[in-house]
Amino acid sequence: MPLPDFLIAGVPKAGTTALHAALVRHPGLFLPAVKEPKFFLSDGRPPVSGGPGDVQTYQEHVWRRADYEALFDPAPVGALRGEATPFYLYDLEAHDRIRTLVPDAKLILLLRDPVDRAHSNWTHLWNAGLEPEADFLTACRAEGQRRADGWADFWHYVSLGLYGRQVQHLYKLFPREQVLLLRYRDLKDTPAATLDRVCDFLGVPAGQLKEIPRENVNRHVVEDNAINRVLRGLLRTGGQFGHRFPVPLRLAARGPILTLLHRKHGTRPVTTPEERAALLPLFADDIALLQDVTGESYDDWMSVDRHAKAS
Repeated sequence: MPLPDFLIAGVPKAGTTALHAALVRHPGLFLPAVKEPKFFLSDGRPPVSGGPGDVQTYQEHVWRRADYEALFDPAPVGALRGEATPFYLYDLEAHDRIRTLVPDAKLILLLRDPVDRAHSNWTHLWNAGLEPEADFLTACRAEGQRRADGWADFWHYVSLGLYGRQVQHLYKLFPREQVLLLRYRDLKDTPAATLDRVCDFLGVPAGQLKEIPRENVNRHVVEDNAINRVLRGLLRTGGQFGHRFPVPLRLAARGPILTLLHRKHGTRPVTTPEERAALLPLFADDIALLQDVTGESYDDWMSVDRHAKAS
């Protein structure tokens, strides 16, 4: 029964897709074509309702064990098997499920400045036409109500960035030598050295991966104007077709709508000092906890005017 030897377990919008794209090129590693199977996020069938776009995402979960194991069937003999689901760190119950099924799995975590991570998360959903709030801080303040309404984890802009409590819980279940803690800026600024660290951690030959593929770069800029509000409304509601058309047809309509929404290209916005000043107090205690738990310094995350730096 093939199961993963390692997991890229966190965090969203911190380079996990880029790391996945790089590691699939290593001959000693196997990662399935399905990124983010999300197997350990539930004990059975995932929810059937949620926020904008959540139902479609839930339908993509690989939640049956036989289907999950089948993802690793094509792995070459001797290759280490792994997968990337960046929500595993956030979901504390997933920690227990991983420990129960694959207690010896090695866990790779990529952490990013929590304010910048939250902003990138909001930008991702805004560009996808799913985020209804045009203002980043307003969207963050809506998190409590969205959680109460059952919106999926990807909408938890602030809570996803509380790494201290998440890593602390993980370390109670897994020995520290089984966990590799990286930073987003490491992967961005020194990709070859960071990939060598990953290979050394996994026990496969280093020096074979030199760069991060550029396939995940998104340069779409979605303005808040009348035309785009209509397009975004169509995406959030699944199209104004109601249920008169089958799901595959409604999903097929997303492509042309997104093409129209993404018709403008440019530089993606960065977090402003004002936004950082508003959100940093929400993360300060947790950053201190993360430093205590890991013994590493994250003091640079506490700066208000650092939007031009990598994180």
